[in-house]
Amino acid sequence: SGSSDPYCVVKVDNEVVARTATVWKTLNPFWGEEYTLRLPRGFHSLAVYVLDEDTIGQDDVIGKVSLSRQQISAEPRGVDSWLSLAPVDPNEEVQGEIHLELQVPEQGHPRVLRCHLIEARDLAPRDLSGTSDPFARVSCCGHTLETAVIKKTRFPHWDEVLELELAEGELGEAVLSVEVWDWDIVGKNDFLGRVEFPLDTICTAPPKGWFQLLPFPSTAAEHGGQLGALRLVVRLVEDRVLPLHYYQPLIQLLTEPILCPGQPPAGTALAILEEMTSGESRQDVATKLVKIFLGQGLAVPLLDYLTTRELARTTDPNTLFRSNSLASKSMEQFMKVVGLQYLHEVLKPVVNRIFEEKKYVELDPGKMELNRSRRISFKGSLSEAQVQESSLELLKGYMGDIVDAIVHSVEKCPLLMRMAFKQLRRRVEERFPSAQHEEVRYFSISGFLFLRFFAPAVLTPKLFSLREQHADPRTGRTLLLLAK
Repeated sequence: SGSSDPYCVVKVDNEVVARTATVWKTLNPFWGEEYTLRLPRGFHSLAVYVLDEDTIGQDDVIGKVSLSRQQISAEPRGVDSWLSLAPVDPNEEVQGEIHLELQVPEQGHPRVLRCHLIEARDLAPRDLSGTSDPFARVSCCGHTLETAVIKKTRFPHWDEVLELELAEGELGEAVLSVEVWDWDIVGKNDFLGRVEFPLDTICTAPPKGWFQLLPFPSTAAEHGGQLGALRLVVRLVEDRVLPLHYYQPLIQLLTEPILCPGQPPAGTALAILEEMTSGESRQDVATKLVKIFLGQGLAVPLLDYLTTRELARTTDPNTLFRSNSLASKSMEQFMKVVGLQYLHEVLKPVVNRIFEEKKYVELDPGKMELNRSRRISFKGSLSEAQVQESSLELLKGYMGDIVDAIVHSVEKCPLLMRMAFKQLRRRVEERFPSAQHEEVRYFSISGFLFLRFFAPAVLTPKLFSLREQHADPRTGRTLLLLAK
């Protein structure tokens, strides 16, 4: 069909840790999915594979993006860019570790490099049986030796000592290579990974222990852009969590302007935090503030404090809460935390019906595919006007059901949300009391409730856990028109 059904698989050190939903029939998928992964302290790499889902046979691998720990750590604000997909080469798809001990005795002539190959674990399966037939190969200065082959295992135990003679003058920039291979009776052997050690480091600090197997150096740069690109936002954060009492002074400092409102507002910790927070970090700060204040039972007073400060700065009521300020972001995050179950109760029945019915809806004549409209009528293709009329009726029906569900959901709306909106309305009335601004008190609430809560959930139900999969292009267009 000239398109794909792409999804992503996320791996940390070759272990699958997440899978996105499939986006159907497109070469330009949008996932918008976010994962928080708790990583082992010594992890090495993060890889994202893009695959094409097939209903028959095995899914096709389109390409991958790999980031080492060093690459991610080098960007304090995180990696946020388009990265070219690289082809997936079996010689690079390695995993597992090897346990070995290396020594170069100080005495003796000629000098001997002693390699004790003990065992390996979690090797990649290269045979149809789901195992491999691994052996190890050591190479240095043109000399090569191999261990015995251990059949049908991913956890071989060799316990062999291989000794390589080193000629004088070979200890300069020489490198010892330890490779693990899968032996095949027919065809060539399959690569399972390698690790390298400069000879001078072996002499000064003999390596001993478990070492991660690495792929051959990548040639992915040669294929830049041919397979497409993947936009990723990746950030590595290391948190050290202390016992709760260590945080009490910070919590006291943050809650002080709310518990003791008499002090000048400009000098409080919250006011300084609001002033210093940049656009990039505002979402993170808002998320953490809402969690802290919910834990203290002070979420509604926090929102009241932030919205009151923003109201004091606003002169034109038409721009009220339109920016991504700390007040707006905090209210948005508060609704997601407190109101997610409420959102599901209100929207899920209608959203499920839209996904199941898969109706063709289009109002823009430039985007209509009139041959598709045959499914609407048994009388052949419909005209633009007929498709518009049919689409409008469908949209009105869906929209009516959504609005009715919202309007009749007052009793289901969480008490904290109602308290926050009641306080917001009161503050807006105080700031804009004139009769000409009477509607502002309602717009301020609907701006949050509809624009930042219901509409985004209608647009992308997957991101609010309303559906397990993203919408197909037809259903996605219906949801977009409804959200607008």
